Amino acid sequence: MAAAAVAAPGFEHMGLDGRLLRAVAELGWATPTAIQAEAIPLALEGRDLLARARTGSGKTGAYGLPLLQHLLRVKSAPSAVAQAVRALVLVPSKELGQQVGRTLRQLAAFCTRDLRVADLCAQTDLAAQRPVLMEKPDVVVGTPARVLAHLNARSLSLRHSLELLVLDEADLLLSFGFGEDIKSLLCHLPKIYQALLMSATFNPDVEALKELVLHNPVTVRPPEPQLPGSSQLRQFAVRCGTEEDKFLLLYALLKLQLLRGRALLFVGTLARCYRLKLFLEQFGIPACTLNSELPARSRCHVITQFNRGIYDYIVATDEEVPALPAEQHPRKKRKGAAQSKGKDPEYGVARGIDFQNVAAVVNFDVPPTVESYVHRVGRTARADNPGTALTFALPEEQDSLARIEDALAGENGESMLQPYKFSTEEIEALRYRCRDAMRSVTKQAVKEARLREIKDELLNSEKLKAYFEDNPRDLNVLRHDKPLHPAIVKPHLRNVPEYLVPPSLRGVAKPNLKKRKCLRLRHTGTNRRGGSTSRGTGNPLQSFKYARRRAKRPAPPPS
Repeated sequence: MAAAAVAAPGFEHMGLDGRLLRAVAELGWATPTAIQAEAIPLALEGRDLLARARTGSGKTGAYGLPLLQHLLRVKSAPSAVAQAVRALVLVPSKELGQQVGRTLRQLAAFCTRDLRVADLCAQTDLAAQRPVLMEKPDVVVGTPARVLAHLNARSLSLRHSLELLVLDEADLLLSFGFGEDIKSLLCHLPKIYQALLMSATFNPDVEALKELVLHNPVTVRPPEPQLPGSSQLRQFAVRCGTEEDKFLLLYALLKLQLLRGRALLFVGTLARCYRLKLFLEQFGIPACTLNSELPARSRCHVITQFNRGIYDYIVATDEEVPALPAEQHPRKKRKGAAQSKGKDPEYGVARGIDFQNVAAVVNFDVPPTVESYVHRVGRTARADNPGTALTFALPEEQDSLARIEDALAGENGESMLQPYKFSTEEIEALRYRCRDAMRSVTKQAVKEARLREIKDELLNSEKLKAYFEDNPRDLNVLRHDKPLHPAIVKPHLRNVPEYLVPPSLRGVAKPNLKKRKCLRLRHTGTNRRGGSTSRGTGNPLQSFKYARRRAKRPAPPPS
């Protein structure tokens, strides 16, 4: 009885419109998450909120449902109300903006006659978005820079209509250089409105935003760990002696299919993204990079195709564009000042973006901060799905790794990152191949690869834009993991001879299998109907110790 008394109310007991409840059921949200259970009732009361919850905890639903409920209540008033933009959602990156817009449209799927959502992150041309804003959608989603540009161009007006403001991933909004934009944007808002500030961490940036936009807020901070427990998320650390050891271990894990399912490979810089991609190309392992220099549409297409299972590996970096002083602000740049190498200041990968069915996250380079580690690893083990995190650390990265271990230690002080036990000698036979591939990936090859991909993507974006608008299905055929080949690819590296496979792994590793669709579905733990398979529920990281046990099992007697 006591447990029933403290149980959080279900969505059906929160006073939500029946059409929203139907959409929630369609999305498969059976019960509210911790942040949703606390935040939704308070938001429905009209309170300002400062909410903290870890990545993947359902923050979008926590503000999306009360936002849409408020708009439906306004629209159902006895007296007619004029169509106007009543809700604004600010996000730090275009990719996150498109994801938020998609989720809000899914939640409003059964009330599309009453509610319209406009996503200002989908296109880059202000003029192309002006007709959409002229229709005065109920909800506008965008980055502070894009929303401010429309306010200054008078294609958007909020002073007399805005009733609800949401700042999603608030801790990134200032670190992405949007501080001045937000201050300017607030001058275009009415004096009274409800504000919801959602964040994965509380830091000085969040405190600064709190003072700017919130009025007598309620702080919502559900008791939850920064990452899922060890029963759901298995975290390993590998101490590598040299840079070559990192590449060798990753080559063995991927080529021998010891790491199963889809994976995100995080590195420290964009140049290393391409170095790792070109290294994997040497062995016929397709991967794609998320590059802040590419058009937003291309980056979102990469994520969409990854989520659909078209390819298994994305190499990414969580580089953040630092906040710039006012005199160096991107929109107030001095003449002759160099652009930050063409990077999109509204780009973000490690945070907020919803990569689906990620079996593992590999930190090829140790994250610079604890927060960065949490947000990288938070891409896997989402909802109730299992996941694995593997961090490679060089001797000079041990201090950063120790800080992460100390911050995430359990109540008894035990590290959450367990040592990944394997025998380096078992993969030593593959080292000469690894060296051969590393020698082929020169700095010049990396530079040429970056230039070539930018040219190809821009060409596709411009030449095929009109065609894809008329033939949207053909867009699905466009691939982003094609080999760039600026480095010399040696054909013999593509296959691993049987004699090079470690003896303990010969019964498990399948280095030369061609990846067909059925294999990819099996590895990701999903069947053709989207349901989980028994094989996908286990740990995707097959340790050498486990493989050795499998290899020593006696063969079945002949029939």
